[in-house]
Amino acid sequence: MAENSEIKPERYVRPPSAESLGEAPGRGRLSGRRILIVGGGQRVFDALTDPIGNGRAMSILCAREGAKVAVADLNRSSAEQTVKRITDEGGEAFAIAADVTSEADVQRMVDDAHRALGGLDGMVLNIGTFGKVGLDAVSPEEWNRIYDVNVRGPMLCSRAALPKFDNGGAIVFISSIAALKAGSQMAVYDSSKAALGGLMRNIAHLGARRGIRANLVYPGLVDTPNGREAGAGRPSRGKGHVPFGRQATAWEIAYAVLFFLSDESVYVTAQTLAVDSGLSGM
Repeated sequence: MAENSEIKPERYVRPPSAESLGEAPGRGRLSGRRILIVGGGQRVFDALTDPIGNGRAMSILCAREGAKVAVADLNRSSAEQTVKRITDEGGEAFAIAADVTSEADVQRMVDDAHRALGGLDGMVLNIGTFGKVGLDAVSPEEWNRIYDVNVRGPMLCSRAALPKFDNGGAIVFISSIAALKAGSQMAVYDSSKAALGGLMRNIAHLGARRGIRANLVYPGLVDTPNGREAGAGRPSRGKGHVPFGRQATAWEIAYAVLFFLSDESVYVTAQTLAVDSGLSGM
């Protein structure tokens, strides 16, 4: 053996906690709350092996923590599957089918949620669709379509919901660390997710007089059906250096959202949180 040689230790992989696995009990952190999760269903990549997605995990966790939950999704069947998971656990939830690119659909969704829940004091905007890599492959029409979903949709939801919100409510935007780094190579997706930061800060400003808070979560690499679909097109996704040695679970994203919805963050607004094991900061 050569002098001064080193044996590098095995990489430590941060093991999942009970919260990471969705196995922790509810603690009443949203008791009495009425929350709309927009994008509470999930896509199917491989029905036999798909892990839980972000929106479904958020919906189930909010219900476990004591909230009544309205689960909205473009796909009614997927929203209903989320609702069934909640009601099977003894929670209270109902499904709404809505297209966030339709202003009429968004207004109906908010009205239905407000009526069925008996009020509204929380909303999560888990909205997003991917685009092609680069610029040349994306037509102006496709660019506009993706912005309609990823940016205009959350704007329409916020505009419709704010007048219905109780004082002291909370809105959480779901972006992506693609807004912070050009790692996805999808200029249309990355830039649309970056635009959510500016929208969120303006919603926080508009809501401040009524104590309505708005914050934003940047998920990193997450093992979800969406993440697996993205990885199928880019085999290198998730193969590089991830500080904790593994991708996140959807439950780990959901717990960050829970913090922003709960009274634990009652003095926090217009802020962002990257849930990425430090990937965007190191």
